[in-house]
Amino acid sequence: MNNTDEIAVAPSVLSADFSCLVEEIRTVEEGGADFLHLDIMDGHFVPNITFGPIIVEAITKLTSLPVISHLMIEDPKNFAERFVSAGSSLVSFHWEAYHSGHEKVIDIIRNLDCCTGLAVNPDTPLSKVEHLLEEIDCLLVMTVFPGFGGQAFMPEVLEKIELAARLKKERGYRYVIEVDGGVNSDNAPLVRKAGGQILVAGTAVFKSDDYTRAISALRG
Repeated sequence: MNNTDEIAVAPSVLSADFSCLVEEIRTVEEGGADFLHLDIMDGHFVPNITFGPIIVEAITKLTSLPVISHLMIEDPKNFAERFVSAGSSLVSFHWEAYHSGHEKVIDIIRNLDCCTGLAVNPDTPLSKVEHLLEEIDCLLVMTVFPGFGGQAFMPEVLEKIELAARLKKERGYRYVIEVDGGVNSDNAPLVRKAGGQILVAGTAVFKSDDYTRAISALRG
């Protein structure tokens, strides 16, 4: 993962027009996107169903961008390897998926030579995952409750992003801070100021009239 102070933008493909997905992906590539963010939902961990590793593999063949697979699924340790094999550059799973045993999932992903991410819901305090921060490449801070695109950004989560940035600096952790949920050109400056490094945006990019301008506005 790019662990510099540069801001990266990861359009969320969930908001793309799947009837012309090749064109959509090409347009965000040309518009300056740094990653593609893929939301994987199983209908159990979250009340929605999206797609699985077969679609991830197809998307990785359509793009030269690194692909982030965000697993919003009930038992990620049983499926992580499939998403790595599908071509993901980073696989993130939710702390809330387990009561314990998160280290096992981290080890599975890392041992496959893939970057490892840990996602936390808006109501999960960072203290719950502090013992895992040294082991991960990406901390995905959710600014909405996962399940559906187009939700409103929760500004109260900015304090968590600030804390994550402070802990990273003080302790020399390597993780990048990814922020996902209702991010748009209005709140992106707040996310960047708080310490967000990879900004995920679905509606703000794919529902805009100009993808290049939308991505540039998010990056600042």
